Amino acid sequence: MKKRGLAAGLVLMVAVMAAGCGSPAKTETTALQTTAETTAAAVSAAPGDTKDGATVVSTAYGPVKGVQEGELLTWYGIPYVKAPVGELRWQAPAEPAAWTEELNCTKASQPAIQLSGTEVKGSEDCLKLDVYAKEGSKKLPVLVFIHGGNNQTGKAGEIPGADLVKNDNCVYVSVDYRLGLFGFNCLPALTAGANGTGNFAMLDIAYALDWVKGNIEEFGGDSGNITISGFSAGGRDVMAMLISPQFKGKFQKAIAFSGGMTTASEDLSAKKIAKALAPLAVEDKKAADEAAAYQWLMTDAADVKEYLYSISSERLIPLMGNAAIRMSVFPHLYEDGVVIPKNGFDTADYNSVPLMMLTGSSEFSMFCLGDGYFKSDDMAGYSEDEIKAAKAFASKYGSDMYRIFNAQESAKKMSDHYQSDIYICQVNYGSEQSSIRDLGDYGAFHGIFVPMLSAKHNYLEFFPDAFGKAGYQAMAKQYNSYLANFLKSGDPNGEGLSAWNSWTPDKKGSMVFDAAGTDAVVEEKDVTTTYEDIMKAMDQDTSVSAEIKDKMIKNILNGRWFSSALDEHYGNKNLWSDVK
Repeated sequence: MKKRGLAAGLVLMVAVMAAGCGSPAKTETTALQTTAETTAAAVSAAPGDTKDGATVVSTAYGPVKGVQEGELLTWYGIPYVKAPVGELRWQAPAEPAAWTEELNCTKASQPAIQLSGTEVKGSEDCLKLDVYAKEGSKKLPVLVFIHGGNNQTGKAGEIPGADLVKNDNCVYVSVDYRLGLFGFNCLPALTAGANGTGNFAMLDIAYALDWVKGNIEEFGGDSGNITISGFSAGGRDVMAMLISPQFKGKFQKAIAFSGGMTTASEDLSAKKIAKALAPLAVEDKKAADEAAAYQWLMTDAADVKEYLYSISSERLIPLMGNAAIRMSVFPHLYEDGVVIPKNGFDTADYNSVPLMMLTGSSEFSMFCLGDGYFKSDDMAGYSEDEIKAAKAFASKYGSDMYRIFNAQESAKKMSDHYQSDIYICQVNYGSEQSSIRDLGDYGAFHGIFVPMLSAKHNYLEFFPDAFGKAGYQAMAKQYNSYLANFLKSGDPNGEGLSAWNSWTPDKKGSMVFDAAGTDAVVEEKDVTTTYEDIMKAMDQDTSVSAEIKDKMIKNILNGRWFSSALDEHYGNKNLWSDVK
């Protein structure tokens, strides 16, 4: 394996999959994504013999036919609403039309339309879901998964469910939802009227949960025991569901994998979107210049809405790419008072259910190491050692901020108003804190948990040997034991497992997952810190020059999900300032 070249590619591929990607090496990104898509297609390929009695299930809308491999049953691409095309493009989901013939759900459906490298791929007809179950399942806990990708990219097949249903004794559902400007668009022309919202993707997920509640017992699941989960953008969507009145009563437990609390101002978001669309409006002769186009797009006039519906998806999709975990680049999860409260996570009204929040300890490594800024003119002239030290500095402190953002800071904010237990866990495997360093500079990266849930995943091509090792597998087995208990009862604890206490302001424990040699090392620890302490350590760090440190703070760590305290402390430019 050419480790150096593949490592660079891994940054690009995983950033696209998990949270929106940076700007470098577009041709390389496209090739790597093709590899990932081939892997996913192989996972989804129809196996051999099928038994119609097991693979054909009646839903409320019609029969669906899946595939069987041993005891595993899988149904791909079941539509849960009407296709959001034509006049339904920016509308709330609508109930699908019923069918009578068996619907063939034996192969993976197309994901939501999105930018993949330099190509527009997928389909606007994307509101479908996959179901995995064991043959003979009855009233099992249901795990519903929302994929990552900054709400701009990704697909339901991100984490296949074969191993989850076997190891965790559940029924698994993975959901495709509208992405990019199709899933989140709060221009006034699209949100006018009572209960108007631009959070269309969130409405999709809410409807998918309704479908699950109404149909999952036919697949062997318990409609009264649904756990909503998600990774990265999906994890942030899950956190938003905990404050959304639209999701009240739709699930009994929640899991946020590398999630954290992010929302955006509806007004500022609309301005960002109008600014992005203005060049198209000028090109289409809707206005004389971009300033005039911007003003027109910010109205709720009927001709604006008509124009928006006329723009092809191929022109819309590339407009707001390269978000790189910065809300200001692609705003979403709008505080509209309909789906998300006007005061965001400052609300006192939570949909309180047992909650598990997981983070890796090196969450920022991939976003940092693959950032295009390191190849910019600003960094020209520095030696290879100086560039390496700069990356290590930004990755270390960005990861520390990102990991507490994902879990600790969310728990702290919720603690006064959340009525259910909160369980926090952190994966250290591969990080500086671990005795196992198989993952090089990436450490316990954003997505380190994924191979614990599925033997088929997007990292196999790049770290083919790391996750099959005995230590990782022992850690995975322990985590799945906790997870199975949580899915069943909302409490991860069980016989033969170390006690995992819920997080409280007085007892800030996290269950830390790691390995040493061939054995799992799983123990509860207090791994809390503060943004202030992290920045104090940054100030005292002499591993880079003051000049490089300043560049890292102002160009790599700035404007991210986790960096509001840092931006304020160091006086970084507000990335929303161009529309204020």
